[in-house]
Amino acid sequence: MSLKKVDDADLDPVPVGELALQTLAMPKDTNANGDIFGGWLVSQMDLAAGIATKQVTRGRSATVAIKNVAFLAPVSVGSIVSCYAEIVEIGRSSMHINIEVWISNSLTHTGQRKVAEGLFVFVAIDANGRTRRIELPA
Repeated sequence: MSLKKVDDADLDPVPVGELALQTLAMPKDTNANGDIFGGWLVSQMDLAAGIATKQVTRGRSATVAIKNVAFLAPVSVGSIVSCYAEIVEIGRSSMHINIEVWISNSLTHTGQRKVAEGLFVFVAIDANGRTRRIELPA
């Protein structure tokens, strides 16, 4: 019996992280060229990161920075937009969340492809909006 070596080039890329948010790209969110606004996509990414932080902070959190957002391909109206979140670092009161955005289109039957990625920094806050410590389970 011979084993075939699997080459990374043979593998289809897959999203990293957990699905945090899924929505549909609508005509109202387009620019003059008919593509979805980058700002709309960033807001979806921010929402997905916020959802991911809820599991860690068990309370309120706020975006304090958005780093390294890269738009890899345009998004068309009708695309199913899926945001995947991976918490990559947890500090005393802050966390870094990597967000990948993948799209698919049920009308054109195109498979998933990554269209954007970015790193979001959130901080846990108390009821007064002040930074608070993240209490991790033992």
